[in-house]
Amino acid sequence: MSYLVGHYNCKMDAKGRVLVPSEFKEQLGEQVDEGFVLRPGLHSTCLELYTRKDWDEVQDQLRAAFSQFKAKQEAVLRKYNAGARFVKLDASGRLQIPKDLIDKGALVKDLVITSVTTKMEIWDKDRYTKSLDEDISDAEFFDLLDQNIK
Repeated sequence: MSYLVGHYNCKMDAKGRVLVPSEFKEQLGEQVDEGFVLRPGLHSTCLELYTRKDWDEVQDQLRAAFSQFKAKQEAVLRKYNAGARFVKLDASGRLQIPKDLIDKGALVKDLVITSVTTKMEIWDKDRYTKSLDEDISDAEFFDLLDQNIK
């Protein structure tokens, strides 16, 4: 499995379109043509962008872990998938972000698209910078790396 690599500053236009960096498109290859799934961030005020393949793998994991025949477990599935949208790049390589997801991600104009293992995240630039500074201290960061990477 290959993981995406990169961190790019982008701009969103007034219509909610963002030019996906050519470096990401190059890394994704033919997967770009299959489209993407865009959803609200799970732990942060941002958007998560999955390739179709990676989204299907997440759905397989959810299906294996939760039963649609148990009310609370089905509620987990519903809540995780709430707001998810299938999106494709237009002929100019731009991603159209739906208005409701722009609001959920608190996106303004200056954005950051960054890779996080099997997904990309789309952040408002100021919120992203603040998140890096405030979500986890350097001491916690190094401690968690030490505890979890052997």
